[in-house]
Amino acid sequence: MGRMEGKVVLVTGAARGQGRAHAQRLAAEGADIIAVDLAGPVETVTYPPASADDLAETVKAVEGLDRRILARQADVRDTDALAAAVRDGIGELGRLDGVVANAGILNAVKPSWELAEEEWQTMLDINLSGVWHTTKVAIPHLIEQGQGGSVVLISSTAGLRGIPNIAHYNAAKHGVLGRSARWPTSSPSTASGSTRSTRPTCARR
Repeated sequence: MGRMEGKVVLVTGAARGQGRAHAQRLAAEGADIIAVDLAGPVETVTYPPASADDLAETVKAVEGLDRRILARQADVRDTDALAAAVRDGIGELGRLDGVVANAGILNAVKPSWELAEEEWQTMLDINLSGVWHTTKVAIPHLIEQGQGGSVVLISSTAGLRGIPNIAHYNAAKHGVLGRSARWPTSSPSTASGSTRSTRPTCARR
């Protein structure tokens, strides 16, 4: 029996790369997955985006491990779409036990004074506000469930020290670390009277 047997975990940015790796590893440990990805182009990003086919490959990989998965295309900038994906996932898979807020971009490499307003804002909207949106829609379900949970926020070494020519990325990833620094989400368990907490972890790429 795996360490995540019977658990359900939300993973954003799940269509490929690190997000798919998170989903596969969690599934290998027994978790069922709610997989979310925009799976489409993002303004100001010039490298090829993840696609619906990529997200389908993640579904295939998780199902190949004999685990259940619900996949939805949603933008982490869209709180309503994220909330709907989580509701659908809980409706189909029965619960929510953890979150991996992984979705992110890198859209411009240049001195900060040369960044366009849209380049700066898109970075913060996805890499920082997108993490907040993910926790905003997921944590109330963890608290209501009353059995604790795990929230993993993906930051970077850029969240610990500045890296030249990506000031907007540095700022967003520092913000992710700040988001994990204080997390008052404890709530009493109605079954036992004990306090169970949703615990944050901030991982670095």
